[in-house]
Amino acid sequence: MPTPLRLQLRIEDPDNVLWPIMGFYTDYLVCSRYGAKRRRRYTASALHFGDWLHGQGAGPGDIDETRIGRFLTGHLPTCSCDHPTPRGLILNRAALNNLLRVLRRHNIAATPAPDAIELELARFDAEMNDVWGLTQGTRDHRRRIIRRLLREQLGTGSIELGEIRPNAVRTFVLGDPDRSTSTIRVMAGAVRCYLRYRALVGDDVAHLRKAVPRPAFWRDAELPEALSAADVERLLSAFDKPCPSRRRGYAIVRCLADLGLRSSEVIRLTLDDIDWTEGVVRVPAGKARRSDILPLSPPTGEAIVDYILNERPATARREVFVRHVAPLGEPVGRRVVQKTLHAAYARLGWDRSRVHILRHTLATRLVNSGVSMKQIADVLRHRSIVTSATYARVDVARLSSVALPWPGAIA
Repeated sequence: MPTPLRLQLRIEDPDNVLWPIMGFYTDYLVCSRYGAKRRRRYTASALHFGDWLHGQGAGPGDIDETRIGRFLTGHLPTCSCDHPTPRGLILNRAALNNLLRVLRRHNIAATPAPDAIELELARFDAEMNDVWGLTQGTRDHRRRIIRRLLREQLGTGSIELGEIRPNAVRTFVLGDPDRSTSTIRVMAGAVRCYLRYRALVGDDVAHLRKAVPRPAFWRDAELPEALSAADVERLLSAFDKPCPSRRRGYAIVRCLADLGLRSSEVIRLTLDDIDWTEGVVRVPAGKARRSDILPLSPPTGEAIVDYILNERPATARREVFVRHVAPLGEPVGRRVVQKTLHAAYARLGWDRSRVHILRHTLATRLVNSGVSMKQIADVLRHRSIVTSATYARVDVARLSSVALPWPGAIA
């Protein structure tokens, strides 16, 4: 029986409404160093979108986030078009977001003016940065949560918090019945932060602040989870065998385990932050709003050097850790750090997902070695020694194993 012919993706179509601008799109993908296979898929996705646009009586100048969303959620799942085309939601979303970026760069599609909510979020972001010194990642996350709240309650109207009912705030934070306590805590923290900002600008939001749930958080109920020394060695050995971006992954884990860096600090680390002569690394300003100097251990330094010399793509960027796929050579995001650890856990057969556990592990190791709380706080870059003292609470299980029998007790 003859093998059926495999239909090829369509990458040329002079009759498509998007064809006149596909040259701009291709140039952008090439400059961003997308591979040939990915460029073909993105082009096919864009042309498929162009067919749909034509059916809607629209053209390149009419493209925006809303129209892309309608295509992805309305047309794509039930598509019965004749031409073979990529069907994956993530791939299509990436292709069309890049397309929109190109159209706006060339002034073909209009860049929307920020509405009242976006202007409000910009002011809120400035307050979080200038007054409270929150990190970029925290600010971005809280803006996303508050954007959802304001869009749900106010639509595109002006910022009138008097129109938001306390019960609506409570419902928004609690969400579905299966929402985890940790998620509720994060949602509540973002909403309280926003309401605190509104109180600073003179709004009476006391009734809304009272409505924000406060789920129980037994922070002091147990010691922070940490890995044993043997587990850390096993984790590092997960990079001994070939795996994607092996040298980058190993160097990232070394930075997390040996220096106690946060994910946000790992991705901001630059080549200029490392002083190879003195053997120290400057940790970029983060949650504590100050830069700190840490000793660079030989294994960590060797891992970074091995990555830079043997795996890091040629790029003008100064960040140590950069992308190995398009856009090639751009700085990695926090998600890359998370995926690196998750993949290592999976190779070891571990049921773990946390990245911060390596920071806890370093702190626990320092406590068990008799290092003073002040020194531990300096290494972890805590502004308050009370935060570091979390790791010095009594471990009852460990204490019971070395406890002596009570004098006179019956054996």
